[in-house]
Amino acid sequence: MNTNQKAIEIFEQNEYEEAMELFQQAVHESRDVQSLNNLAWMHLYEEEDDDKALELIKEAVKMNPSSYFPYNILGEIYIRQEQWKEAKEALRKSISIQISNEAHHNLAVAYYNLGEFEEASEFFLQAAGDSDNTMYNHVKCLIDLGRTTEAKEKLDVFNEKSDDFVGEIDVADLYVELNCYKEAIQWFEKGYKEYGKSPYWIGRFVYALFKTNNFSRINEVIQEAIEEKEEVIEDVKKEEVEENWTENDKKELIEEYMGENDKYKKMIEFITSGYVPQLDFETYSTGACYLFGCKRHNHPEYQK
Repeated sequence: MNTNQKAIEIFEQNEYEEAMELFQQAVHESRDVQSLNNLAWMHLYEEEDDDKALELIKEAVKMNPSSYFPYNILGEIYIRQEQWKEAKEALRKSISIQISNEAHHNLAVAYYNLGEFEEASEFFLQAAGDSDNTMYNHVKCLIDLGRTTEAKEKLDVFNEKSDDFVGEIDVADLYVELNCYKEAIQWFEKGYKEYGKSPYWIGRFVYALFKTNNFSRINEVIQEAIEEKEEVIEDVKKEEVEENWTENDKKELIEEYMGENDKYKKMIEFITSGYVPQLDFETYSTGACYLFGCKRHNHPEYQK
């Protein structure tokens, strides 16, 4: 058993520090694509040290690897660092070697943030599952492109029973973007008791209700949000302070919650005066196991 195999075996046993030492030892023994890639992956996923991971994976990529693993790692790091052009270049190289859902998704993220929505839409679709976050991103791209009929057709078949279902409030949000307020309200109601209330999505819900003139439900929703938050504030006030939960911490949290309640109390006034709550939309990178020699994922060791 070589050093890399030992490192992975120890890592599988959750002996993290010893595994990390072995991955580092493998690099000292031979600075090749496999050892550099695997140590970079550990720094990226376990240490959350993007800079160190980037340094290592750049060295691996200079060796012109025949595997897509290093390019996926490089692309993901660039996405995290919002270096969209560099990410696009790395991920296109990855796909030229071997197609993967992760590369397609992350390439779509790069394109989206470069304002290239047509390409983003295409690559999100290639990575999308049943009603998941990637399909949600694809529909958002269609909306941005003005392809609203196609967007609604795809949103209409979102399946809340899907294993990777994005969530009721997220679906409702896109219906609001499509000005389909009745459908938005249906989805907001589905998620109403499942989600913790926040001024963001309650504001979007209230806006949809306002657009359908459902003022009685608006009053109910806002009143319930205020009452729930007041209960939470009272609970926080009763909490005993300790070393990691000081009086100042309590004060700051109570002020934050009171600020949220102020937003609820002013919500009707804002929306009736023409305020439109904007969609909060962000793209995120995705990843996977890119460890050469990982038996759990049937990854062979690196072959030149």
